Amino acid sequence: MRKLAVSLFSGAGIGDTGFRAAGFDFISMCELEPERAALAKLNFPSSRVFASGVEETHAEIVAHAKQYPAGDELFLLTCTAPCQGMSKSGQGTLRKNIRAGHRPALDPRNRLILPALDVIHELRPLWAVFENVIEMRNTMIEDGDRGLRHILDIVFDRLSPEYDGQAFDVEMADYGIPQRRQRLITVMTRDPGAREAFRSGSPLVPLATHAKVATRTLKKWVSVMDAIGDFTPLDGRNDHSASDPKIPFHRVPILDPKKYEWIRHTAPGRSAFDSQCIQPGCGFQGNRTHGASHNEDGINRAHRDTPLYCQRCQALLPRPYTETEKGIRLMSGYTSAYKRMDADLPAPALTRNLSYPCSDQKLHPTQNRVLSLAEAMKIHSLDRYDFKWGPLEFEAGGGRRKKKMEIAPDSLIRLVIGESVPPFFLELLGKHILTFTDPTPEKRQHRRFVQRTLW
Repeated sequence: MRKLAVSLFSGAGIGDTGFRAAGFDFISMCELEPERAALAKLNFPSSRVFASGVEETHAEIVAHAKQYPAGDELFLLTCTAPCQGMSKSGQGTLRKNIRAGHRPALDPRNRLILPALDVIHELRPLWAVFENVIEMRNTMIEDGDRGLRHILDIVFDRLSPEYDGQAFDVEMADYGIPQRRQRLITVMTRDPGAREAFRSGSPLVPLATHAKVATRTLKKWVSVMDAIGDFTPLDGRNDHSASDPKIPFHRVPILDPKKYEWIRHTAPGRSAFDSQCIQPGCGFQGNRTHGASHNEDGINRAHRDTPLYCQRCQALLPRPYTETEKGIRLMSGYTSAYKRMDADLPAPALTRNLSYPCSDQKLHPTQNRVLSLAEAMKIHSLDRYDFKWGPLEFEAGGGRRKKKMEIAPDSLIRLVIGESVPPFFLELLGKHILTFTDPTPEKRQHRRFVQRTLW
């Protein structure tokens, strides 16, 4: 029997690529942004891609899924509702705008999960998987006459009593992915065997295979250098050193000379804000480093008194600075800005800003540059799959004109990587789900082993 699936808030389909590798057949996908929807259509050519919002396309999605024969019931529905109003960075921006009176206290984007629940109610998939940031646990929205409620409480209430499930805090590095990316994975099922197994203690997500420190049963995390150490070295100084044309997408932005010097003197695992004196005859290594602390409003602020000049010889330190009419001053920035990744750890979570050295821990562990897109794809586990980046064709300007691209621009590639979950984890999750629904003797034995391990 085909394992039919529907994807809501699909993005470019990167996460669903993992589910497909596990054996799921996506018959329809829904993505509001035209460029992302075009990538989804390119990579899922047999799927009906609705380039619109879930709320506006609700009836069409349901009608399309219900046209399949009764023997091909909907097996899986995936939902990755927008997280900007839930993430740490999103909440910080939200609080700032609330204080300034620019927007209401509740982010309306957080309510987009509600029409997805309506679709689930009508289609009754055997399994539903929600993926979002960890902060979703503490996010509240208005629930009609019931007032403010936590999103997860609404999900569990609206899907019960037909579904059982749980929200799991998942660290992607625990599954051999060379990236420290934490996500909230909520798995709900109405499959009778799965519900019985879950109530008996079997988790609905796969067991971890890796840990920060290796144990008898777990391997050590895969470090960023384990993943990208074999790539051709690059340097952000000039055109010649910043790319390798033999490797697709292995290129980095060229740094202006000032930034290049800051980065060149940045020590492994440290920020350029911590760099020490490079003046011949001095070389003082005891200059005070950068820091941060919470102010009276509870907001974490980087210190503004970090020295820019050597505290011994008064020479300018190779730290980020900006020029003003009054001279130069230390650039505003968090302690993680212009910071090198730790070579012995998985990379920090990739974001849409992965090519900007001023963003959070974006510098290569040893080389004077940021990650290349090819390296980012490897760190995100996307290199395991045949994911295409062009050609693209979609409607732009509100549908007033057609737009064509031979290849997705770097900005779009960074965006869809930054907003997606590594597909290899979802492949593992998909295969784990099938162990409940396709109970061969070997899979039943595996579940019993898992249950004994947990107890």
